[in-house]
Amino acid sequence: MVDATASFDGNRLEAMEATPRALPADHAGLSVSVADGAALAAYAEFCGSALFAPAQSPAWIVNWTRHAEADTVLVTLSADGRPVFSLALEVTSSGRFRVARFMAGRHANGNFACADPSWLTKADAAAIRSMLAAIARARPDIDLVALERLLPDLDGIANPLLSLPHFPSPNLSLAVDLAGGFDALLARASGKRRRKRHRSQARKLEAVGSHRRIEARTADEVNRLLDAFFEMKEFRFRKMGIANVFGEPQVRAFFRALFVEALCDDKPSFVLHGLEVAGKLRAVTGSSRSGKRLICEFGAIADDDLAHASPGDFLFFDNIEEACESGFDVYDFSVGDEPYKRLWCDIETRHFEVLIPLTIKGRALVFVLRQSARLKALVKNSPTIWTLTRMLRRKAAGQAVPAEDDS
Repeated sequence: MVDATASFDGNRLEAMEATPRALPADHAGLSVSVADGAALAAYAEFCGSALFAPAQSPAWIVNWTRHAEADTVLVTLSADGRPVFSLALEVTSSGRFRVARFMAGRHANGNFACADPSWLTKADAAAIRSMLAAIARARPDIDLVALERLLPDLDGIANPLLSLPHFPSPNLSLAVDLAGGFDALLARASGKRRRKRHRSQARKLEAVGSHRRIEARTADEVNRLLDAFFEMKEFRFRKMGIANVFGEPQVRAFFRALFVEALCDDKPSFVLHGLEVAGKLRAVTGSSRSGKRLICEFGAIADDDLAHASPGDFLFFDNIEEACESGFDVYDFSVGDEPYKRLWCDIETRHFEVLIPLTIKGRALVFVLRQSARLKALVKNSPTIWTLTRMLRRKAAGQAVPAEDDS
């Protein structure tokens, strides 16, 4: 373990010492520690009383570290000997660059680092910058700290990382307000037409065989639903002409462990649902529970004879109805602007990106990443360009445009 504090000024880090030195007077009592994976137990203990997003939960961090064999950096800010803020990051290679990012990369969305709620009311940039300086001292091989897809707030509390220079993420996050329950939601969202559509879909499903909605409650059920999901995603991504982000063995092992271990909790933080028709899974969703918010982390449908019946939409209807019955305030579709999400959603959230270079190489990479983000935003914020881009992808893959997209 290395203890260090230092000042951070724009793109410049001052030389740091191996032992702590005092922060400015208004930060008396603060110190910064940088540790590797050996400190995971302390991180989990801190999370017991802290505020954090699902992708910063101890289960997510421990399982990703284990199954992805991640090069882990844990950075903890303490006040009066007690942890108040902690960043759990993995160090990855991007060409000639070394980047510290949230665990699991693109799978980590709506990020909010582990923090003491009382400290958040008085958090400021100087304390957080001292953490970045400590990373640079402990790991001089890291060129860039990339904190992507940051929530602007969690449970109404502002994200302290946005005290650093930041810019909007290219992708929107969409959600639906569940206030008043399911009937009230449908009343706001063409309820009669939606119920009629749901009944019509049920008849199409019943014409093939009996159908049921499944919640994975055993390890075997978790593995069955994930097997189906991975197969669906493999086919869909290939059809779309894009890389399969669920294809790597370590990614699949991570999600299996995450959802299986969640079964041990009275209220699992991660849960799988599936729509089975005639004994075959036709749609699967994986969700996380975060306070009063149910978040759909991923979903997929089978591209088969029932795709025209929109099994994904049918499953979302039941998932959202159950979320209302369970007392959730929000059903969150997470990152990505898709037509099937727009059918439900009345809340738009713009995530943010923080890119902090720690070396001269890192400053060059920041320029490239910001230009890439601007290009993505231009493409995705233009319906015409985005539609054309997706058509060209599918054409390059030799596939027709599918009837229904998934997340």
